Amino acid sequence: MRILLTIFAFSCLNISAVESTESARPKNIVFILADDLGYGELGCYGQTKIKTPNIDRLAAEGTRFTQHYSGAPVCAPARCVLLTGKHLGHAEIRGNRQAEVSLPEFKEGQHPIARETVTLAQTLHDAGFATGAMGKWGLGPVGSSGDPNLHGFDLFFGYNCQAEAHSYYPSHLWRNATQVPLNKNPIPGHGTQPEGEVSIEKWTGKVHASTVIVEEAVQFIERNKGKPFFLYLPFTEPHAALQPPIAAVEAYPKEWDPVPYRGENGYTPHPRPRAAYAALVSEFDRHVGTVRAALERAGILDDTLIIITSDNGTTHGAFAKKEPAVTTKGTSTYGIGGVDAAFFNSVGGLRGLKGSVYEGGLRIPLIVRWPKGVAAGATNHTPGYFADWYPTLCAASGVAIPKGLDGQNLWSVIKGTPLTGPRLPMVWVYPEYGGQVAVRMGDIKVVRRNLQTKTPGPWEVYAINSDPNETKDIAAEHADDIAAAQKILQEQTQANALFPLKWDK
Repeated sequence: MRILLTIFAFSCLNISAVESTESARPKNIVFILADDLGYGELGCYGQTKIKTPNIDRLAAEGTRFTQHYSGAPVCAPARCVLLTGKHLGHAEIRGNRQAEVSLPEFKEGQHPIARETVTLAQTLHDAGFATGAMGKWGLGPVGSSGDPNLHGFDLFFGYNCQAEAHSYYPSHLWRNATQVPLNKNPIPGHGTQPEGEVSIEKWTGKVHASTVIVEEAVQFIERNKGKPFFLYLPFTEPHAALQPPIAAVEAYPKEWDPVPYRGENGYTPHPRPRAAYAALVSEFDRHVGTVRAALERAGILDDTLIIITSDNGTTHGAFAKKEPAVTTKGTSTYGIGGVDAAFFNSVGGLRGLKGSVYEGGLRIPLIVRWPKGVAAGATNHTPGYFADWYPTLCAASGVAIPKGLDGQNLWSVIKGTPLTGPRLPMVWVYPEYGGQVAVRMGDIKVVRRNLQTKTPGPWEVYAINSDPNETKDIAAEHADDIAAAQKILQEQTQANALFPLKWDK
């Protein structure tokens, strides 16, 4: 009898241990990705002009990270690093390349990842998670090897193609392999109006794509609230064109915009470009609030790990091919698409914008909320980047971490435990905007630019913790760090015929 009681007691302890382990893990993951949202464009990161109450609330309920980096300074490669856990030295996609350049049978979409590529979504799907993606894909057209349904997503809804996503009033979106008509009279994402009154109405369509994308996300939550799910929400805001709903623009002061944007630096004109850009950021914030409310209605808010971040820094200045600038050589001070990064201090004083491997192009906001394991109102300064999410979210879910990933499991760090052991080097091998590489090793960041030009730049070195704005190049005193970065690049850069870059010439 005593033996039976002992066995029963041991079994109960085991059950309790299992239950305790399960309760210590989030049941669901919602990963929300902004498009071109700068480090300084949220209230919780010091923004004073743009209203972001929903994200600021989540930051108060969770942890805000100050040194989180994208996997790349532009859209497609950033998404590739995020979903594959491979940094740019190993990633298949290292730049924004249309599929039709190599695959003329596809007239829409970007160059696809390979069919055999395993993504975070596939790993979670195989572990029993329902998986959905709503927003902008950019890793391969429908019917190609990069089709999202071939890479772990039960449901994809939104823009398959980044170029189509330049308009918020497109002719169609995609639900898996089915084209969904949206606007009978679509509004282009590009146009100019050199003279005359610039009208919002001219560039406003009937059905705003974000409205139906967010609705789809809410429906996914409701359908899957009884089982674990991974919901990936790569929203398009605040990427140009400046086409937010008119009511959202009217929430901001008219005196901000004495001069209209006429499309001189790409994308569509707008009579109130600063207000329109602020409205796009606020629309992203509204989407976050809608998703949070859906989780709360479903009774699973506190069981869900919510992550909010961006794919790269704020839209770059016009005509910039090397280091993106804030002002332009055009007829106004607006950058690409009418964005005025200087007006909003969009990157919080950091150097560079989208397309740059300086901090302003790569460092992005990150907020994580999960009250059962992530501290509320905390700030975390641990460096991390997109390659880390694959192993980290596997660990958070109790799923075995696949071998061969470049990222580092930071789940314990997200929960507030200081990093034990060294931070793995963070690597960027980016062939566009003149060709750039960067390696961060602890506090030290080593950069080299203009590698695709006839006059490659010198190696630059910055001490990021003491000089986050990268104002003082200390390369002359850090030859050993340059040598260490060169060794890392040599060991961790694979040749890529589609996105070639010689960093050592």
